Amino acid sequence: MSSYQVEVRIRPAFVDDVSARWLREMVEGVLRAEKQPEEAEVTLLVTGDEEIRDLNREYRDTDRATDVLAFGGSEGEPFVTPEGFPLYLGDVVVSYPRAVAQAEAVGHAVKEELALLVVHGCLHLLGYDHAEEEGRREMWERQEQIKETVLADE
Repeated sequence: MSSYQVEVRIRPAFVDDVSARWLREMVEGVLRAEKQPEEAEVTLLVTGDEEIRDLNREYRDTDRATDVLAFGGSEGEPFVTPEGFPLYLGDVVVSYPRAVAQAEAVGHAVKEELALLVVHGCLHLLGYDHAEEEGRREMWERQEQIKETVLADE
């Protein structure tokens, strides 16, 4: 049993489409694979295009829906986690409608696309970046390894 602190929130429109337990297990799988401290915390939100577009516009200055956003717990002002408190890694936000559309576009299951987006968002929280080609190759390779491992473990 993991002692990671993973809070999963699913907007009511999507609560019948995805399992909070499964999403939690996906996040925990990434944290284990990346050897994160046992008490690390992550929040995952599954929402729709409108809310993710609002977040993207407000925090990334991009006025469009996207598939996944990651907000690192260490972004902004430096913060030192007091001794005895869990490490807050941040928030991952996934658009369920984008996951469905992307799964259909590439011809795989929505569950596989959700797994990819959750792993991708978590890797961003852990410092992976794909702005440059070298970082993109490293991140894509790592997310595929983790996704396949975590999906195989179910």
